[in-house]
Amino acid sequence: MSSFTGARSKANANSEMTKANDTNLCPINTSTITSTSPDTSAKNDKKKKSILPKIFGSKRNGRGSDEETLKSSSAEEGDGVTLDLENKIETRRKAFLEAAPIMRKSFSERETSPGIEGLNLSNFERPMMTPETELQSFRIFVATWNVGGKSPNYDLNLQDFLLVEGSADIYVLGFQEIVPLSAGNVLVIEDNEPAAKWLALISQALNGPRNEYSDSSDSGTGSKTHSSSRELKSPASLNFFQKPSLKVISKSFRAEGSSLLKACNCPVESPSRERRRMRKFSDPMSKLDSELRGDDTVEELLSIAEIPSSPSQSRYSLISTKQMVGIFLTIWTKKELVPHIGHLRADSVGRGIMGCLGNKGCISMSMSLHQTSFCFVCSHLASGEKEGDELKRNSDVAEILKSTQFPRICKNPCRRAPEKIVDHDRIIWLGDLNYRMALSYEETRVLLEDNDWDTLLAKDQLNMERDAGRVFNGFKEGRVVFAPTYKYSHNSDSYAGETVKSKKKRRTPAWCDRILWRGNGIEQLSYIRGESRFSDHRPVCAVFSVDVEVRCRNNRFRKGYSYTSPRPEYEDFIPQRHSFYDY
Repeated sequence: MSSFTGARSKANANSEMTKANDTNLCPINTSTITSTSPDTSAKNDKKKKSILPKIFGSKRNGRGSDEETLKSSSAEEGDGVTLDLENKIETRRKAFLEAAPIMRKSFSERETSPGIEGLNLSNFERPMMTPETELQSFRIFVATWNVGGKSPNYDLNLQDFLLVEGSADIYVLGFQEIVPLSAGNVLVIEDNEPAAKWLALISQALNGPRNEYSDSSDSGTGSKTHSSSRELKSPASLNFFQKPSLKVISKSFRAEGSSLLKACNCPVESPSRERRRMRKFSDPMSKLDSELRGDDTVEELLSIAEIPSSPSQSRYSLISTKQMVGIFLTIWTKKELVPHIGHLRADSVGRGIMGCLGNKGCISMSMSLHQTSFCFVCSHLASGEKEGDELKRNSDVAEILKSTQFPRICKNPCRRAPEKIVDHDRIIWLGDLNYRMALSYEETRVLLEDNDWDTLLAKDQLNMERDAGRVFNGFKEGRVVFAPTYKYSHNSDSYAGETVKSKKKRRTPAWCDRILWRGNGIEQLSYIRGESRFSDHRPVCAVFSVDVEVRCRNNRFRKGYSYTSPRPEYEDFIPQRHSFYDY
């Protein structure tokens, strides 16, 4: 009996405890309470006020409220597992943001987003990408020659002068006084017959057959004459001395599609456009226009120049040519480089009579090779060896730098081809700069006989003006190790003063013909003069090795910028969790 009573009392105790627990866990409903003490009512009100803000706060604050709820839950329940979970989530969130900084903006916007948004790659901040280019070296042959107003003979050989055996990638050839500086040529109309002949002779040297040559020291040209059947031809039987059109003859030496050289060739994204453009350059010096082949004078010039019958045999193509009275500048390149040349433009500045006519001044040509810009300036500056004449030459240089303006042709707003000379990456300035010696004729002659180049160069006006910072700032010149190039007697190795009795006609020997350069990535390999007796000036030539930025071959852009960093893929931006904004 007593055992039955004890069991019954234990069951009643358990029932009372269950009711008490149910009372604590159930929500408080004031409408169901019929009788409570004041203390109990106050406690229930406090619990209601403390719970409601947590419930509604979690809806307003989104993920932030989840963190507070987790903290509150861990504090109330003392659950260490929940706290560890929260720390892991926070650690992963920080690591994700640090690993992908470009996601911060999009990530912060999605924190307060009420719904689930899809990934939008256009909102991502793309990282800065470095242009991927490799430097390649190219050889540029540069020559300047004042030919004294003489038209070239049909048998004048330029192969030795152009160093064909040590051929270059680009030839830049500048001439002065290709026509006599008479009033008719300066004021009326310029004669382009000599320019056409020079083009034919240059093409002969660059593209003609390379046969053996025999010395001809008595020819008066100081060069060698061809030993082939061309020696049998005579000027009387040829039309070489007729007046060909420079425009017509130059077309025969240009590559097909050469008009594209003058266009903007900034990066293009369309592979089809790239292929179409390259096909136009596939056959440099290809089929000549019927107008050219139908012109007897042009045919005769091409015959004399020995242009290869098959265009594929041509090694060099004419890129550009321009004449201003007696100044003539022409550029030739290997045919495989033609598709990589663009932004070809030319400008001229007259500094002659009245400070504007073309008997003095310059021709400038701008172009890009791959991703590097070049500017070539051929000038003929003010003459005179009186004291103070060097200031006129300084003024000519300053005006050329100021007035030369290449037309704007870039269609890409992100890129801009240089419009001024000094804006180019590589600049080469050549010509008859006409700077003289700051010495008397007698003093100069004594130093010449002693081969005292150092003392002479110290009195060279160009060196003196450059050292004083009055001209050609930033330009460099290689060491001069050759004799003065001006002025020689006709068909002679003697300076003019040695055979002239009149002091008025006597000229002090000087280094009038010079080649300078400006820019990084330029190394001068040689700086010499030629020994042709064709003119009262000796030609001067230099060979440069220039660094050119070339895009990677596997990049789809033709030119311009390519990128070292791999292109970001869609999967790179997908986080490990499906809902990274709902931590």
